[in-house]
Amino acid sequence: MNPLCLLGLNDSHLVALNEPGHRLQAEARDAFMAMQASAAEAGFQLMPASSFRSFDRQLAIWNGKFEGSRPLLDANSQPLDAQALSEPERINAILHWSALPGTSRHHWGTDVDVYDPSLLPEGTKLKLEPWEYEDGGYFYPLSLWLTANMERFGFFLPFAQQSSGVAIHSGVAIEPWHLSYRPLSADCASQLTLPLIADTLKMQQIAGKTHILKQLDNIFVRFISHSNED
Repeated sequence: MNPLCLLGLNDSHLVALNEPGHRLQAEARDAFMAMQASAAEAGFQLMPASSFRSFDRQLAIWNGKFEGSRPLLDANSQPLDAQALSEPERINAILHWSALPGTSRHHWGTDVDVYDPSLLPEGTKLKLEPWEYEDGGYFYPLSLWLTANMERFGFFLPFAQQSSGVAIHSGVAIEPWHLSYRPLSADCASQLTLPLIADTLKMQQIAGKTHILKQLDNIFVRFISHSNED
């Protein structure tokens, strides 16, 4: 893939989904639409909550959380005061839920966050937090269907859950809503290298840049390379 597309700096690799504002690579789009149709036959309204996300969009999320203008959560989904944390602490807290700009799987056009609006209680806002998809949560029936069916359409959960209740990938939150189209995302993951990320971030106005670059080797191991393993 073109490095600019890999980093979310170019969107020429994308096509539109039927849902306004959502885009994926053509092959991933077709696979997702086939899965949608199958889910509909089973009584589910499988919809994207997020698909492609540009570098600039990811940068706005990152900077907002770092500066305290966006909610920052701890590992238990409880609010944190960003300004009460040191910069390295803030960086680690953000990385638990949000990728560094340039490293998000959503840049690739292969990954999509999903939900079923028909299962969301009236007047309730989608949060994209693990409990919504776990036993007793609104979307648990959808999660069961996805677990049983997504693989035949080429999708998997890159941020999955082990039986012990912790994320397979060190440092990254469990995301039972995040689906990845393996036939394309595996190649994207192999192209995302530490030097490419470092060179990109050096040229961007990202909050906490000094500390990010200082600990980028560790961040790459804990939050990026593991999350990109298939």
